[in-house]
Amino acid sequence: MRRFLPDNFTLMLVGAVILASFFPISGVAADYFGTATKIAIGMLFFLHGARLSRDVVIAGFLHWKLHLTILAATFVLFPLLGICAGILVPTILPPALYSGILFLCVLPSTVQSSIAFTSIAGGNVPAAICSASASNIFGMFLTPFLVGLLFSTAGGHGGFSFDALQSILLQLLAPFVLGQILQPFIGNFIRSQRKLLMPFDRGSILMVVYLAFSESVTEGLWHTISIRDLAVVILLDIAILAIVLAVTMFGSRWAGFSREDEIAITFCGSKKSLASGIPIATVIFAGQSIGSIVLPLMLFHQIQLMVCAVIAQKYADAGKRARAKEAHPAAQT
Repeated sequence: MRRFLPDNFTLMLVGAVILASFFPISGVAADYFGTATKIAIGMLFFLHGARLSRDVVIAGFLHWKLHLTILAATFVLFPLLGICAGILVPTILPPALYSGILFLCVLPSTVQSSIAFTSIAGGNVPAAICSASASNIFGMFLTPFLVGLLFSTAGGHGGFSFDALQSILLQLLAPFVLGQILQPFIGNFIRSQRKLLMPFDRGSILMVVYLAFSESVTEGLWHTISIRDLAVVILLDIAILAIVLAVTMFGSRWAGFSREDEIAITFCGSKKSLASGIPIATVIFAGQSIGSIVLPLMLFHQIQLMVCAVIAQKYADAGKRARAKEAHPAAQT
């Protein structure tokens, strides 16, 4: 049953939302807190860059067919499903939450959980590291572009501008590149201090969530979103994840990928990054209320963790049975 329970980070996210709902930060305090949040996010992406080994990236990119498949699932299949969800607006899904669904669908894949689930399931871990990392790098460019393309078509609030792209380059990409430049000198140390640095990683995201929901609550977020609306978003998140999982899993088999590659494609192609998504949202939708934008993503985050934990364990169990059969073929006859 533990796999179906929220992880500690999800509980902290819920706590940040509750805190913002009852004690939203505003005024001058919000300005100072916003500046601190930008600095924390810059450090977060710097650490991402410093952790990523270039040797792994270079070796992983040789498997180009697998990486293109994962990128297609992340930046083509997901957005198409987001467009299809537009048929639910406005009768079933409020436009503000639909904007959140669209934003969720154009985000890059996760890094840590994609690699972790691929490892648990016995998949191609080096390829997962490369693909998940590449997805986040490309996402700094593709996500703003897709936001501009889809939001202008769907009439969502916000949209792409060159100012937003410049902000992403300065606030997110520049620290990442600096981390990559210094990676040969500090990479091993950063990777060895994972337990010490994890609170900083999570703390920066919690700061963004608290600030985002404080602004939204002040503008009346919970007066415009009902329990029914939340239920619709949860069901839609589940449906989108189920479709992508089915396409990546069975599609990779049909395309002739090995079992290890299928696992990497399934987990890297079906994830959406909360760690990258929330900071990107604060940049693209700067000056706007983004509570409804990031809410579908926060719900999707927990759903994908629960579902993929079960799938990873099933892959692992199937692998153990296959190895046992190979080791003792006579016992199977």
